[in-house]
Amino acid sequence: MYIEAVPNRNSPPAILLRESYRVGGKVKKRTLLNLSDWSPPLIEGLRTLLKGGTALPPGQDAIVIKRSLPHGHVAAVLGTLRRIGLDRLLGPVGNEPNRCCDLVVAMIVARLIAPVSKLATAKALDPVTAASSLGEVLGLGPVDEDELYTALDWLLERQPQVEATLARRHLKNGTLVLYDVSSSYLEGRCCPLAQFGFSRDGKRGKLQIVYGLMCAADGCPVAIEVFEGSTGDPTTLAAQIDKLKRRFDLTHVVLVGDRGMITQARIDADINPAGLDWITALRAPQIRALVDSGVFQLSLFDERDLASITADDDYPGERLIVCRNPDLAIARRRKREDLLAATERNLAEVQNAVRRADKPLRGAAKIGLKVGAVVGKYKMAKHFALTITDTDFSFAREQEAIDAEARLDGIYVVRTSLPVQTLDDSATVRAYKSLAQVERAIRSIKTVDLQIRPIFHWAEPRVRAHVFLCMLAYYVEWHLRQRLAPMLYDDADKATAEALRTSVVAKAQRSPSAVDKQTYGTTPDGLPVHSLQTLLADLATLARNTVVTANNPAYEFVLHTRPTELQQKALDLLGINSATCTQ
Repeated sequence: MYIEAVPNRNSPPAILLRESYRVGGKVKKRTLLNLSDWSPPLIEGLRTLLKGGTALPPGQDAIVIKRSLPHGHVAAVLGTLRRIGLDRLLGPVGNEPNRCCDLVVAMIVARLIAPVSKLATAKALDPVTAASSLGEVLGLGPVDEDELYTALDWLLERQPQVEATLARRHLKNGTLVLYDVSSSYLEGRCCPLAQFGFSRDGKRGKLQIVYGLMCAADGCPVAIEVFEGSTGDPTTLAAQIDKLKRRFDLTHVVLVGDRGMITQARIDADINPAGLDWITALRAPQIRALVDSGVFQLSLFDERDLASITADDDYPGERLIVCRNPDLAIARRRKREDLLAATERNLAEVQNAVRRADKPLRGAAKIGLKVGAVVGKYKMAKHFALTITDTDFSFAREQEAIDAEARLDGIYVVRTSLPVQTLDDSATVRAYKSLAQVERAIRSIKTVDLQIRPIFHWAEPRVRAHVFLCMLAYYVEWHLRQRLAPMLYDDADKATAEALRTSVVAKAQRSPSAVDKQTYGTTPDGLPVHSLQTLLADLATLARNTVVTANNPAYEFVLHTRPTELQQKALDLLGINSATCTQ
């Protein structure tokens, strides 16, 4: 039997219940019932029954979505983590399931898609309070924060092995190793690592930790180590050299660090005895001493911006490459003038307070405190002559000192132990400037993407594990950026950008394709350009739906929403199947 709609001239069609049968090999049909007076839902219900389905009561849906969770960003990050083999690197050898490994993978992915505390991460992974599909995709089941802390302890035990494997992947003998140091503040006062020190976060009165990040020449992170908050940057080098030589088994690398990191004391005590080469830069007083001693003349840069000099008396067996960047000179001159003007304004206010007729400020000590606060704020005391008495205060610019400092604006000197046959002058300067790669990594770990701070852990091992976890998250992010560069504001054509650069000393250029992306906000194929954060937010709208049907409510299946053109492009660039989070 079946239902057929028969046209009825200018009237509504007749709805007939019919039956087909055979007579002498011919198919015939007969009408059993006229259903024209039935309501449409009743007709459709009967049609469903005749086709073997189940008729639904009015108002009940045939398909019901029991739960819908954001999924696309999980697929992108987790799929990339699996594609680069980080899950296999973390996990033990064998096919047995490992709860701690799964939880560490979940925390790495969560640090990229939603960097929150471990308590909030546990709630986001638990099936009852899930904020994304991550817990379901990994099959974690119920999760609490105590399990995450146990997983952090497990991760810390594996840190030496993981870092050694990353070093084998990305570091070779003779390659550049970028190293830089930063700090982050902690909440609480119970962690033995937490101490007062130079706060790069600008958090006065907060205890902090110091950590050193080691990267390959392309900025890919390899290792990270945590130190007490009062540790000076140069004193962290010894541990890194030991790591390179003993744990990573590298006999010779070129260590690249800034002028405050690789000092003469560290070169003599740690780097040279280890047989490593290095690239760094001179401090301003050292540059001024070279100029005063006549080792090089500033007129040398009237027609060039780079020159190699020798100063065997002070730097035997080393190469010094002097660079002058006119744009940097202009910027420093402008900044100095702004600071001088701001200092003068504030000093004038103190002077007015001393010389006013009504309740003047009196006492050399009190006046000195006010003046000290001003010059300490702007760091311009060296450029002012200050006269303080019990009843008066005067100040004036030290123009001679200002002019002497201005002569060196835009000049910096790169210092290296490498011979020119190994690395020429331009390549040496380029290698020193590549420190921007590790600085970007630290900036991303601290604030932009991964939010390493504030740190709420009190136990020393948990703090170390938390910092290492953030480094692994940036390792995944670095690979994400490499694949997604055509869709991001990142420059995907760095070779062309470098070719457009007139000199290695000049400011880095962006390729024409990167300029077009930034100017028009679209990629060459017409899709919107994203930052990594906004692209992950867009991917998050690709949902993972748990669905049941009215025919069999006990049977559940997963149905993903159809990706948009932009989402599909991102998944294609990553080589990820959103349904399986694998290649």
